[in-house]
Amino acid sequence: MPAGLPRPSMGVLNLQGGEKRFKLSRHAASEALSFFIKHYWIVSWDCVDEEPYLQHVVPNPCVNLVVEPQKTFIYGPSTRKFSYPIHGKGMVFGVKFKPGGFYPFLNQPISTLINHPLGVEHILDLDGPELEEAILSLNTEQDMAAAMDKLLLPKLPPQDEQVLFINQIINYIASERDISKVEQVSEQFGLHIRKLQRLFDQYVGISPKWVIRLYRLQNAAETMDQRLPVDLSRLSMELGYHDQPHFIKDFKAVVGHTPEEYRRWVQES
Repeated sequence: MPAGLPRPSMGVLNLQGGEKRFKLSRHAASEALSFFIKHYWIVSWDCVDEEPYLQHVVPNPCVNLVVEPQKTFIYGPSTRKFSYPIHGKGMVFGVKFKPGGFYPFLNQPISTLINHPLGVEHILDLDGPELEEAILSLNTEQDMAAAMDKLLLPKLPPQDEQVLFINQIINYIASERDISKVEQVSEQFGLHIRKLQRLFDQYVGISPKWVIRLYRLQNAAETMDQRLPVDLSRLSMELGYHDQPHFIKDFKAVVGHTPEEYRRWVQES
């Protein structure tokens, strides 16, 4: 990444402020796994003598396998922000699957994971506590990534071409900031809206409408995270909103604050 440019937050709200309290790193999975997995992520912190800090994340349309003491599960995507308290000393290891990338492991609609986390023993040869010991006891992040590679490689399902198609659609939604309606996506890829919705229910877990909304609001938050002057009315139009009240309503529904409140929080952190 060119010097001076902020690295992608991938939904981590106010990443620049948060990294004063924790370290976030990402590691590539082995080449054989890369068809299914976006990356491994590791968050670590040592804040024993500091006030607790609440880190907020706008979800991506991805399944995550999260390795955390007593909380190790496979989580489906969500439509609302996730808030994690950073305090004391700790570490969390995660596997972020590509959109649609977990479906070949599960072989049932990803929507069934919404609000119903899955035990890791359903796809691995060990349960949550055993996986925590196998990963979190290692000394380096590279060792953790290599250990997860070894656990997942024997479980690889056949590659599903629909995963590639899903990622084409979602990359289009993510990169075209003025996309605001499902109809635009349907027309671009020549799919009937109902077929597109069924495909997302099966492979992604949330509707294309929600995927569009999450990326637009992530775009908005990342713009404000740069701590530069922002015309919120103009920003809402650039993100495909025809009126600012609709933008404010969506932003608050997902992020928990109005855009103005969020911008002020970023500036003060």
